[in-house]
Amino acid sequence: MIPVILAGGKGERFWPLSRKLRPKQFLCLDGSDRSLLQVTADRLLPVAGNWDGLWVITAAHLAEGVQQQLPDLPEANLLVESEGRDTAPAVAWATLEISRRYGDDAIIGFFPADHWIGDLAGFHQTLSAAADLAQQKGAIATLGIAPTLPSTGYGYIEQGQPVGEFGGQAAFKVSRFTEKPDQATAQSFIDSGRYSWNGGMFIFQAGVVLSELQTHAPYVLEPLQKDGALAYPKLPKQSIDYALMEKTDRACVIPVHFPWDDLGDWNAIERLLKGDRPNVELARHVGLDTEGALLYATNDDDVIVTIGLKDVVIVRDGNVTLAVSKHRTQEIKQVLKQIQADPSLQHLL
Repeated sequence: MIPVILAGGKGERFWPLSRKLRPKQFLCLDGSDRSLLQVTADRLLPVAGNWDGLWVITAAHLAEGVQQQLPDLPEANLLVESEGRDTAPAVAWATLEISRRYGDDAIIGFFPADHWIGDLAGFHQTLSAAADLAQQKGAIATLGIAPTLPSTGYGYIEQGQPVGEFGGQAAFKVSRFTEKPDQATAQSFIDSGRYSWNGGMFIFQAGVVLSELQTHAPYVLEPLQKDGALAYPKLPKQSIDYALMEKTDRACVIPVHFPWDDLGDWNAIERLLKGDRPNVELARHVGLDTEGALLYATNDDDVIVTIGLKDVVIVRDGNVTLAVSKHRTQEIKQVLKQIQADPSLQHLL
């Protein structure tokens, strides 16, 4: 398999730690000294065989940072988008380039740069099964994450008819994709036992997806075939789910049960690191009657002092301090819009 890391995201809900030139995938958020991008590359290198088999696609303003973080990545394997257009153009362009180098039979996998996976052996076994499914059935395989709660922040995949077992793992046709349902609907999905979270990971043969893009999204594929990266300003901003996965009849899902998190906001850090502790302290903290707090500081000399607080996130980075209820971290994006509108604050983005 030729793994491609999707590394163009912003990670705005990790502001103020995540900034325009220091997005989430460049940060060390899992308690290690490796960034999310580096951990993702570490996870995929055994699949790729070596650095020559690993690819990354990213935005122009992040390309230098990717090269600094992954110095062994061949320059020819780094695809640089002139502007962000979501995942449909990224998948289409990378698939075209890999097909030109390796042929239409090449098995390609696409993986976001900001996921946490807790069972590497299980992950690699699943990728092998997905590659077999793609090769034997001409399927566009996606990995469905076993839901642990009725989340309204994830997309859901409904299992249809079984298509067989691959590497000991069952695969099913995809009946439908549902994007971010309300709580009651999400609960009904879980109760049915037929739904999994959409983890945004896809495995397929290059020629299959190029053919399906020609059928369902020629407006994405044809400009890239003609002009390559120069086509980006003319391309729509669209996800691969909307452009292709919701339309193709080749989508299949392998339900998986390895520990997974998409590290979507600050609360994800608590899920990973809290354990039995009253607080997650990634800073020097002096607290009185404080519990359920996440405290983070980039400067080792900074001290965060709290009194009588519960379920808060406090992040200190440079001259910015964020204090937010854990239940409202999704609203950080709204604050960033206010900062964007104020010329005197835009340097904080």
